[in-house]
Amino acid sequence: MANEEKDLRGLAGRIYDLDEEVYRELGSSLGRVFNGKKADCIEETVRMMHERNEAHILRNELALISNMARTIPDDESRRRIMRKYDAILKEVTELPTSFIKGDILDQKMAQLNALNLSSRFSDSDHLIICIGRTYGCGGSEIGFTLADTLKINYYDVEIFDEVLKRLEAEKSTVHDRGGYPYKKNGKDERQYLNEIPAFAPAPKSTLKEKFREFNRYHGLPKKDAVFFNQSDLLCDMAKREDFVVMGRCADAILTNNRIPHISIFITAPLEQRIHRVMEVRKVENEKKARHLLTRLDKAHIKYYKYYTGRNWGKARNYDLCINSASYGIQGSVDLIMRMISQEK
Repeated sequence: MANEEKDLRGLAGRIYDLDEEVYRELGSSLGRVFNGKKADCIEETVRMMHERNEAHILRNELALISNMARTIPDDESRRRIMRKYDAILKEVTELPTSFIKGDILDQKMAQLNALNLSSRFSDSDHLIICIGRTYGCGGSEIGFTLADTLKINYYDVEIFDEVLKRLEAEKSTVHDRGGYPYKKNGKDERQYLNEIPAFAPAPKSTLKEKFREFNRYHGLPKKDAVFFNQSDLLCDMAKREDFVVMGRCADAILTNNRIPHISIFITAPLEQRIHRVMEVRKVENEKKARHLLTRLDKAHIKYYKYYTGRNWGKARNYDLCINSASYGIQGSVDLIMRMISQEK
């Protein structure tokens, strides 16, 4: 047991050191994920390695490091650092509490898969994969694993928030919590993500805060200003890099701006999703998990319809719809890879 704990601390230390190395190579604070004391950061990372329901936080920290590492201009340095990253990621995914554990595969459904493709990209277009997903279907894990397999950047609501916050250090803009309320009782608590996942209602603003936001966003409602700002960021990213993006109405935004992309929707039967949420997020009972998923699905439908005019989850809006229970996490990634090999 003592050796296992020592191994975890060693792994956490290597993650911290990798982040520091990326920071040194880039020469910018924008490349730093861990800003606290090394001992404290290692302690927090080890704690997350022990907690299955916090595996997604570690996953996103690794994604931020790899996203920045891929911007290192020197080819040799970038390859050296990415080799270290690959080795670390392999160890992290092999942990019993890894984000990749707890698959969604249903063996009976796995026999029913099929695929049909068409080509659309020119040589000058970047590979952009937009993934919509229902909560509890393993969609985020599929998106992250896909991005890592392709060696391209990965963005979800939490990483988008980090990107937009870092841009604020350089210019005045707005950023979106995307429905993930980090703050609770005035404190910045990431654990709150596990209590109320996506699309939770924002805290009520005071009259003074509303007036300040009115001036800041030029009279637009904050949510609308955030959406337009987010749309601009997505389109700008599409000109510069390949990436996988989770949600954010990215498929509709890119379609409206005539930017080639692959649009995928991932879901699974409700019972499978309930089981996964209870297992991975440690939701106490089936009734609570069912209520949570129903509420989140309704919020997704409302948000997507409001900003896109489309129906969220309807097959006609996507290039590929995947029942992750038919493939599992790695099987879903393999399926998408088959599609990409023919698309590009």
